[in-house]
Amino acid sequence: MADNLSDTLKKLKITAVDRTEDSLEGCLDCLLQALAQNNMETSEKIQGSGILQLFASLLIPQSSCSAKIANIIAEVAKNEFMRIPCVDAGLISPLVQLLNSKDQEVLLQTGRALGNICYDSHSLQAQLINMGVIPTLVKLLGIHCQNAALTEMCLVAFGNLAELESSKEQFASTNIAEELVKLFKKQIEHDKREMIFEVLAPLAENDAIKLQLVEAGLVECLLEIVQQKVDSDKEDDIAELKTASDLMVLLLLGDESMQKLFEGGKGNVFQRVLSWIPSNNHQLQLAGALAIANFARNDGNCIHMVDNGIVEKLTDLLDRHVEDGNVTVQHAALSALRNLAIPVVNKAKMLSAGVTEAVLKFLKSEMPPVQFKLLGTLRMLIDAQAEAAEQLGKNVKLVERLVEWCEAKDHAGVMGESNRLLSALIRHSKSKDVIKTIVQSGGIKHLVTMATSEHVIMQNEALVALALIAALELGTAEKDIESAKLVQILHKLLADERSAPEIKYNSMVLICALMGSESLHKEVQDLAFLDVVSKLRSHENKSVAQQASLTEQRLTVES
Repeated sequence: MADNLSDTLKKLKITAVDRTEDSLEGCLDCLLQALAQNNMETSEKIQGSGILQLFASLLIPQSSCSAKIANIIAEVAKNEFMRIPCVDAGLISPLVQLLNSKDQEVLLQTGRALGNICYDSHSLQAQLINMGVIPTLVKLLGIHCQNAALTEMCLVAFGNLAELESSKEQFASTNIAEELVKLFKKQIEHDKREMIFEVLAPLAENDAIKLQLVEAGLVECLLEIVQQKVDSDKEDDIAELKTASDLMVLLLLGDESMQKLFEGGKGNVFQRVLSWIPSNNHQLQLAGALAIANFARNDGNCIHMVDNGIVEKLTDLLDRHVEDGNVTVQHAALSALRNLAIPVVNKAKMLSAGVTEAVLKFLKSEMPPVQFKLLGTLRMLIDAQAEAAEQLGKNVKLVERLVEWCEAKDHAGVMGESNRLLSALIRHSKSKDVIKTIVQSGGIKHLVTMATSEHVIMQNEALVALALIAALELGTAEKDIESAKLVQILHKLLADERSAPEIKYNSMVLICALMGSESLHKEVQDLAFLDVVSKLRSHENKSVAQQASLTEQRLTVES
């Protein structure tokens, strides 16, 4: 065989120059046969023979040999070591040109060749995108949708190219959404649908394409799949139900596509999603709660949903998952409640609907994602709700758990949210009882640490809470404030030029409040605060300058 192959390659070189198509076809058939028998060895021989460079000049639309040459290239490029030689031989450009052919076999083999050469190479795929293959392939999919092999080739190409961010804009300027949905509606086989899903998922990450998919009717297809598969226990059906409901949630992540499907809360899609929440299928419960969380990214939607009883549906769902529940469902339902609690008018309604009681059942959860959402939900609910903040702030179990989570160094999100809720309980309740509960549970040191956070908003929340503690219960908190070295921290914050104006302002307010304690007053005197404060009298921010004057007077009088 080796001798035959060498002869074929020699003959191929001669006929390539003569351009005698019959002899050329004979040589190409021999090569394809050799590749079928031993792909790797034949590929190595082809690489050594310099034939690849010849192929570049032979790949012309009018040649009857183009399909076979493209087929040979597709076969050799299955080997990783052959891909760079194919690129170096200048094969990409003529192959891209062949995508304009009307011959279906040429198109199929060309697509295979390009796919194999660029397999797993983002830089080569990006090159194809720059050469404009996306609009060409989308057009091919529309023209040749009856040809199963060509359709599959296009889908594989889309699946690879859609992973690249640079492709999304090009896809968005074509009618890919329409073509894929049209194709999807015709597919009965699970495997074919699966292929289309693999293209849809990365494409649906782009907001413009999300909207196009919604307008092309993808959602109706997905809802139909959910309805068909919901009671099946076949593995394929369960997988398809998951893919369809996940994709549905992904489409709702775009603001425009989400509003289009909400239709003022009257939309068929919104109503269908609502019916998933009380279902017995965990996947549908999850998708339903996530969909509600996505619909709740807009105040108007949140108000409408709370007025129409969504809270009861979500708290019932949470109740079903308290004992050994499904963590993803817990997380999704809490996400939805947190978003719904953002508009001011919803807070009191949700509190009276018993949301805090439903949420507090998950205090014992050991899952950081659930802990994070639980904290965020409570923090949203008590915002400017003094009574609720006081009630929660006196709940010893809750406060002790918060103090424990303030030390969750492995989970920065949980740690940050615990600190913020601790501070919020004080700021919104302004209650001595809440402060006492937090002091007794060891929360002061965490609020002091929070004042050194890299996030200005958190620093500020901590300083305001500490100022309230100092104003309302300084005697109770004095020892903890001292051992947490708050006075030194305040000195640093005031001396640091990078501190935001509101941080400087609230630090000075706090200094004045701490002067009511003898031991803390002594610390303030020992640290020569006067120097730092007097410099701030000429601060560009008027409030800071004013507070500096007041603080300076206070320090001078009490020195």
